[in-house]
Amino acid sequence: MYILYNILIILVFIFVALPYFLYRLVVEKGFGHRFRQNMGLVRREEIASVADTNCIWLHGASVGEMVAISPLVKEIKNLMPERKILVSAVTVGGYDMARQIMPEADAIINFPLDLPFVASSMVSRIRPGIFIMVETELWPNFLRAIRERNIPAMMMNGRISEKSAKSYRYLSGLLRDMLNTINLFCMQSSIDAKYITQLGADPEKIIVTGNTKFDQTYAEVSPEDLAAYKAELGLGEDACPVIVAGSTHRTEEEAVLTSFTALRKKYPHARLIIAPRKLNRIEEIKKVNSKFGYEMVLDTIGELGRIYAIGDIVFVGGSLVRYGGHNVLEPAAHAKPILVGPSMEDFKDSYALLSKAGACRMVSDTAGLTEAFLEIADDDVLRKKMGDASIQIIRENRGAALKTIHYLTDLLNQNDLAGK
Repeated sequence: MYILYNILIILVFIFVALPYFLYRLVVEKGFGHRFRQNMGLVRREEIASVADTNCIWLHGASVGEMVAISPLVKEIKNLMPERKILVSAVTVGGYDMARQIMPEADAIINFPLDLPFVASSMVSRIRPGIFIMVETELWPNFLRAIRERNIPAMMMNGRISEKSAKSYRYLSGLLRDMLNTINLFCMQSSIDAKYITQLGADPEKIIVTGNTKFDQTYAEVSPEDLAAYKAELGLGEDACPVIVAGSTHRTEEEAVLTSFTALRKKYPHARLIIAPRKLNRIEEIKKVNSKFGYEMVLDTIGELGRIYAIGDIVFVGGSLVRYGGHNVLEPAAHAKPILVGPSMEDFKDSYALLSKAGACRMVSDTAGLTEAFLEIADDDVLRKKMGDASIQIIRENRGAALKTIHYLTDLLNQNDLAGK
């Protein structure tokens, strides 16, 4: 099965990925650094602080996974200050987010491509004491390299969507090998635990620890920070209500702007901040904004978690389109009333908690979004009730990072004893 997988991945790399990477190398400033590290050509000085130190290697794909990792990094440094920490990411957004919110990490790199020679080389050079994947970052060649060197592996904040569970089954033998490599599965919920069991993970290795995203603190905003943000964005005392539309995708901006235009007929001092999921869409969004006569777009990765503090009402994107939604816990941590569209499959547990508490409301279309904007803006009591419910859910569900640290410590101790 590995032979077939490697033939396929090498062909995909040569005929699909490489031409795309070379194109980005030409047109995208700074992509050379990422491409070099993706190919395993990490300079000695970039990993000198973690190589051969029995470091804890934490890996996540994108921005959301970095949010999940950040509380764990803080707890590790508090409880095991002598341990070196390496963080890796797949996407540009994830890498930039890690650098912004995890100053405690000893090194941050772009994850190597899952080509056999690249993965094996990077594991040999770093030789971590443990490898921790966040959510569902399963890479056959990389995990094989981990297993061959007897390095323990752990899944934290494990999350398996129903769609992913069906897709993974096609990997058969590869999937079995990957799951057997992992010593411990710390899953977000009982549903995720059920799915990973159905895929073939040993039930005795599975524990439900909760979602570490509830423990994030990087987005905390002081009163002074809040005042500075408002001043920077030109929001005067009369700016009310302020709508923040975060992580939006194509067509969602038009829906938000349509609803916002209806809101401004009743509230002429209302303001809107749009923070698109991908910054390379800024010019496209500016054109959409100009049709409505507006312009305001965030252009800084990682600011969204803090900017939510400014909003009176928050809409979280990726949900009015068939994408699966985005992180609703960030605005909840700021005690905000939250609106989402009908596509929340990837964040079903967070949404279910907030929805049941009355903190988050689902709308089906632009008309529903308009109606919700108006209703919440009109009702101070409702707005406060939704916001209070948001922060209460956050407070009640904190503690996953400490639980994960407990199991991580046990695994490290077991490995140390086995090595003696």
